[in-house]
Amino acid sequence: MKCGLEIHVQLETDSKLFCDCHTSYQDAPANSNVCHVCLNQPGAKPYPTNDKALEGALKIALMLDCDIAEDVTYFMRKHYNYPDLPSGYQRTSVPIGYNGDLNGVRIREVHMEEDPGQYKPDLGIVDFNRSGIPLIEIVTDPDMHSPEEARSFLKELIRVLEYSGNARGEGTMRADVNISLEGGTRVEIKNINSIKGAYKALKFEMVRQKNLLKRGVQVKQETRAFLESQMITVSMRLKEGAEDYRFIPDPDLPPMQAESEQITQIQEKMPEPPHIKVKRFMAEYNLPKEHAQVLTSELELANAFEEVAKLINPEFAALWMRDELKRVLYYNKLTFSQSNINSKQIIELLEMLQKKEITTKAGQRIIEQMPNNTKSPREIAEEMGLIGIVNEDDVIKAAKQAIEENPEAVSDYHQGKKAALNFLVGQVMRITRGKSEPGHTVKLLKELL
Repeated sequence: MKCGLEIHVQLETDSKLFCDCHTSYQDAPANSNVCHVCLNQPGAKPYPTNDKALEGALKIALMLDCDIAEDVTYFMRKHYNYPDLPSGYQRTSVPIGYNGDLNGVRIREVHMEEDPGQYKPDLGIVDFNRSGIPLIEIVTDPDMHSPEEARSFLKELIRVLEYSGNARGEGTMRADVNISLEGGTRVEIKNINSIKGAYKALKFEMVRQKNLLKRGVQVKQETRAFLESQMITVSMRLKEGAEDYRFIPDPDLPPMQAESEQITQIQEKMPEPPHIKVKRFMAEYNLPKEHAQVLTSELELANAFEEVAKLINPEFAALWMRDELKRVLYYNKLTFSQSNINSKQIIELLEMLQKKEITTKAGQRIIEQMPNNTKSPREIAEEMGLIGIVNEDDVIKAAKQAIEENPEAVSDYHQGKKAALNFLVGQVMRITRGKSEPGHTVKLLKELL
């Protein structure tokens, strides 16, 4: 299998690419964020290209390790007729970046274009609020050889886009997938709006083409649509070539050129891309790849980890932030930035653990209370009575008490029911008010039993 992707994602700007209309469209009444330019009324001319959109596209291209076009770049008119395209053509730029790379997948080119409107064929209506919103299109070479590889690439790409701060992420993503099997021809699949959708479309199309080739049927070079509700692809039309779009330079838009000074300024301000940060975390902090990937899943989380690692053993910090902190965030459906937890709070919690002021179990209970809490970890621990670790004699006494009070659990344990041991550990934790270490308690109970 060979697979290449064309990924379209909206750029984060307040106004559209060639006019001053606002880019918020999800909750706006239909056809309210429009003007004579984005509706292509007679005599309407586009404004010069949105500077913020161009800067965002350049930053993303640089984060994907692209070379920036040194020549003058300009917008072309890509002609095709569809109800969501009021002008009968879409403005799309020549590449502003090329020869990039993301984890071994070559980035053929990065360019900008304007979003069309939203057409609902079943109702025969069009909402032009989205028309003219700036898009970035990222085109890869056919370097992916399985649906799993394509899914991994898209996840990594979304992380790069989120790190950039200039793209709206997976929620606005639309991907066209090109796939062929050895002995067959290339098929393009459209209408894919998520990473899961791309994976499912590829799985279905791979099986469909394989079955055709097995029966000796030639795979047609065509464009197919992905029906997400049924997880299948259906034929739309024969595949167009570039000549079918009748590209011409747009005479209404001035040409552009990225100055070396502008590129240098963007490079100085842009964050380290996540795929580079993963490799650095592995080398600098001696972390396994899995830890590094979780800690770099958000830019704010990665920055917090680096602050924590200045004062706390990096491996100890990574373990708590990867397992316990991410568990709490996932349960509360929060990102790290939404949780309002900061590196100072994490350092305080981990120092309490290292100094054995609290048990591991107490640390887990404290971190569960930290999201959107103005109190420090120590204040939370004092309120919950979790400060202090009981001595060995008190743990032994509590363990003996738990065994004496629960003869049924003891009997179950001796009959091989290991869950009974967990129950007894819970009883010891209750008696000691959560101040005994669970690992040591398990060992002690096993000896006594």
